[in-house]
Amino acid sequence: MCLAIPMQITRIDGFSARCAAKGVERDVSLFLLQAETLSEGDYVLIHVGYAIQKISEQEAQSSWELLDQMLAMEADASA
Repeated sequence: MCLAIPMQITRIDGFSARCAAKGVERDVSLFLLQAETLSEGDYVLIHVGYAIQKISEQEAQSSWELLDQMLAMEADASA
């Protein structure tokens, strides 16, 4: 199973971008999304340092909520 994390683009420099999510920032490659029109403020799914898909803000929020629920369930199970 692969996991992609939604992040918001904060800066673009060619095929590289600075992205942020929940207080974490990462430099990621936009190379796989060359055909997409991307702008600062857009949301993308990040997998192993690559943006693999552009998503809406609502999709990003839903994904973060699900990930938070999974972490909470894991914490409850190990308590």
